[in-house]
Amino acid sequence: MSVWQLVAVGLVMLFGLLGVLIPGIPGPPIVWAGVLWWAMTERTGAAWTLLIAATVLLLLNQALKWLLPARSLRDAGAPYRTLFLAGTTGIVGFFVVPVIGGPLGAVGGLYVLERIRLGSHGDAWASTRTVMRVIGLSVLVELFACLLVVGAWAGVVMAG
Repeated sequence: MSVWQLVAVGLVMLFGLLGVLIPGIPGPPIVWAGVLWWAMTERTGAAWTLLIAATVLLLLNQALKWLLPARSLRDAGAPYRTLFLAGTTGIVGFFVVPVIGGPLGAVGGLYVLERIRLGSHGDAWASTRTVMRVIGLSVLVELFACLLVVGAWAGVVMAG
């Protein structure tokens, strides 16, 4: 694989890492696609091994991503309807104020809905913080898995 192709694969993986942090961009599938592209071009034992390991790790990440928030959000007490409406507010916010409107709309919508449901500022703010902590944990788990894949890829490339 040429240096320019390696740079392109690295840029795809960087975009995937950023996708973990930016709502609407599927980070782990993009990172996996970068590894797939590299493995299909390299066709070595190390490349195939890394592709298999990345696939397993990112699938486990998806399972953890869906298990962690669901369990903790139920404990936080925020109903799923509120979370759905807050997500919808985030999508609308993304289009009203590009990029930063997404997270701002989601957090703002969550707070307003919790304020309506719970009645007081203190309870609504505590519930919003709890939900954001849980969602933050999910993002950190996803980012860590993607960083492991990208780090392993960089290690294999440097060793080869």
